[in-house]
Amino acid sequence: MEYSNPKIPEGINASTQHPLKEFFLLTGGVLGGVLIVVVVLTLLADRLAVYIPFESEMQLVTRVTDGIPAEGAEPLPIESYLNGLADQIAAEEGLPPEMQLTVHYVDDDLVNAFATLGGHIFMFRGLLEKLPNENAVAMVLAHEIAHIKYRHPIRSMGRGIIFGLAITMVSSTLGNAMTDQVLANTGGVTVLKFSRDQEREADQTALNALYRRYGHVDGADLLFKVLQQQEREGEALQMPEFFSTHPLSEHRIDDIHTFQAEHATATDVATVPLPDQFVAWLIPAETEKTD
Repeated sequence: MEYSNPKIPEGINASTQHPLKEFFLLTGGVLGGVLIVVVVLTLLADRLAVYIPFESEMQLVTRVTDGIPAEGAEPLPIESYLNGLADQIAAEEGLPPEMQLTVHYVDDDLVNAFATLGGHIFMFRGLLEKLPNENAVAMVLAHEIAHIKYRHPIRSMGRGIIFGLAITMVSSTLGNAMTDQVLANTGGVTVLKFSRDQEREADQTALNALYRRYGHVDGADLLFKVLQQQEREGEALQMPEFFSTHPLSEHRIDDIHTFQAEHATATDVATVPLPDQFVAWLIPAETEKTD
């Protein structure tokens, strides 16, 4: 066989396109794919929230100090009572065991109560002073516990938090940085607003829980009668966030009365009185010592 050494044509391995064009096409394709994933996750944020582990939500709370009391503090007598009642109601609502509840007492005249991230519930003195029996207090707790059960707090934090927590499952550094930035921009975990549909869902769940626990829902409407009075006096009072998205109290009272009519009992029912020390518990120890 005779060997020959043919001459290679010039430019055979040279592309007719500029090399940077391929680079930009590849980079654009990757960034485009990432953007599509971000958009899809953002649009599905509300549905995605329920798949965020509750443990991640609790860890998120430990990274902020906006209104969340430090762990390890000795609970006040009123907090021990409220937490015990909350645990009983949570069992009636079928709250998963990993969803730990902590009820905090706020010594403030504001007529308010709210649930936030990590199973934290805040009850204000201004509201508790106006509730005449355990059933009314239980309605407040049952309503807030329902918010936690359905993950309303994490869903109301917005798409940024949910997306950040989702990213944490892949990259904790990137996810934590993203959620911390969103928290800084939104002002913390105690500034939350729920939709009217979420409020109605919490009301219905609370009524069912009270009915299972007490056999009736007498006293549940007292909460909303208090709120109704606050609405009437709204111009002279500092109105809490509780009213910003909630359905009108008169409609909620009507819903409770409808529930009562549909679940009428054959025997007389009675509400459960509050503990004898309840009023005294609402006075902080520091105040007692200065009197």
